[in-house]
Amino acid sequence: REGGGGPGRAGTARFLAQHNTWGFLATRAARGKIQGMPYGNCLLLSDGPVNNSTGIPFFYVTPKDNTVTDLLKNPMASLTLPEADGNFCRKNLIDPEDPRCARLTLMGQMVTVPPEEIEFAKQAMFSRHPVVRKWPRSYEWFFMKMNIEHIWLQSW
Repeated sequence: REGGGGPGRAGTARFLAQHNTWGFLATRAARGKIQGMPYGNCLLLSDGPVNNSTGIPFFYVTPKDNTVTDLLKNPMASLTLPEADGNFCRKNLIDPEDPRCARLTLMGQMVTVPPEEIEFAKQAMFSRHPVVRKWPRSYEWFFMKMNIEHIWLQSW
């Protein structure tokens, strides 16, 4: 991949984790008639400031979001990062859903960022998404991150 994180599958996975600014987070619904069913949402993310990529996805979330409500009851989730943000598929006129466009899925537990990591989480999110600083404070925003337990890469 262009500007990839190194050769091979690991490099492709690192590239997708570093360069995606959003992903699709899937949870298990914890409310009402859809309790227990799969539920998902697109969320902004960052794996660190541009010059300090960690591979760990950080999120700026609100408890008003149904996805976050689900995570507070059951922290297990999967995060899919498509190559849609990259140039490989675009330059080669390949639809992002084409199997030749890589997709990374990270699975694990979503946790609240501990106090000692809050400053890093702020730098990570605000450097890549400056507009989130202006989001309404009344939404009670806080930081979460994924403790990755499993990785699946589709890279054909």
